Amino acid sequence: MAHILTPTTRWQMRITKNSANASPMTAKMWGSLLLKQNKKGSSKSSAKFRVFATKSENSTVNRIEKLLNLDLTPYTDKIIAEYIWIGGSGIDLRSKSRTISKPVEHPSELPKWNYDGSSTGQAPGEDSEVILYPQAIFKDPFRGGNNILVICDTYTPAGEPIPTNKRHRAAEIFTNKKVADEVPWYGIEQEYTLLQQNVKWPLGWPVGGYPGPQGPYYCGAGADKSFGRDISDAHYKACLYAGINISGTNGEVMPGQWEYQVGPSVGIEAGDHIWCSRYILERITEQAGVVLSLDPKPIEGDRNGAGCHTNYSTKSMREDGGFEVIKKAILNLSLRHKDHISAYGEGNERRLTGKHETASINTFSWGVANRGCSIRVGRETEKQGKGYLEDRRPASNMDPYIVTSLLAETTILWEPTLEAEALAAQKLALNV
Repeated sequence: MAHILTPTTRWQMRITKNSANASPMTAKMWGSLLLKQNKKGSSKSSAKFRVFATKSENSTVNRIEKLLNLDLTPYTDKIIAEYIWIGGSGIDLRSKSRTISKPVEHPSELPKWNYDGSSTGQAPGEDSEVILYPQAIFKDPFRGGNNILVICDTYTPAGEPIPTNKRHRAAEIFTNKKVADEVPWYGIEQEYTLLQQNVKWPLGWPVGGYPGPQGPYYCGAGADKSFGRDISDAHYKACLYAGINISGTNGEVMPGQWEYQVGPSVGIEAGDHIWCSRYILERITEQAGVVLSLDPKPIEGDRNGAGCHTNYSTKSMREDGGFEVIKKAILNLSLRHKDHISAYGEGNERRLTGKHETASINTFSWGVANRGCSIRVGRETEKQGKGYLEDRRPASNMDPYIVTSLLAETTILWEPTLEAEALAAQKLALNV
């Protein structure tokens, strides 16, 4: 994340007026997504994918492609808005479409909507209505034109946030004057694993078997080292089209695993952009016939897990003398280690073992350039005496609204007792 220097200047909730000039991701673009699967047990799904993802002599498929790729802008001012929200598990994404009478530039121009919460595990059947509040909009890379993706949060008809609405609490923290004055920046590294659809085994792996030891796959190139690059590249371009502040991508240590980075983003924007980027990735893997997994340890044994390392800084950390502010933040984080771990993703105990570039889930640690610590500080930050810290504890399935707001709360709003601070400083060998 060192290559990320400054946040985007575009206000994340707005849509640029020339969005109709860019090209959507048409059906024919998926022809290159034919992935090399092990022939055993996968021929059926591969054949099915080829029928729908490549140019076909079948006239029905061709007619459907033409309809999917229709540009509506010359014929109507109406647009399609895809309302997106987080489901009952806290990690699943749901969406549905509605027609809006004209193009919009801000979520305040969109109507609220509702859905059946009893079908998503978020409401009882006898009182099932959940209300969607539009909060951020992005250009739709699948439909193109003036069509949009809408990130929503969820409320009862009385206007109370439902339990799975973590955005509401995060927004309260980020609008706190003390937090807002510190202009918190986030750079989030989202790791994920691609699985073969029918067998739920990593892409590129022999079914029921294992590839060679880890080593050649990280940032690797070649048919025997890189599995799913077209999905990663398609996602990269789709995010840029949508207006997501994606800043890079790379193949990961475990084959079939990838990472992309979003940021620096300011405050609540970080969560909105990560959730929208996840939705786009779900849609791309859906079209490619591949399963997206955010499990923090999809394969047990001597294989790396999947995290969501969160790079974080405040205005005070980025200014001269900021390293002292960073050390004070590390003290606070050490004292609330259990609180953060409990909020950093399900199944994280399988990943944070002290091996495979992780710290033990039971022990807080920090270090300069040490990827085996809970908190890593970069060499350049130490040299310059200012910069950022990297929290390496969050799992790949973490909720970015929770993680980003908790970091701000712990390091800006929360004050430990002087006695607790002194004991923590001594334990961590921090002179603050």
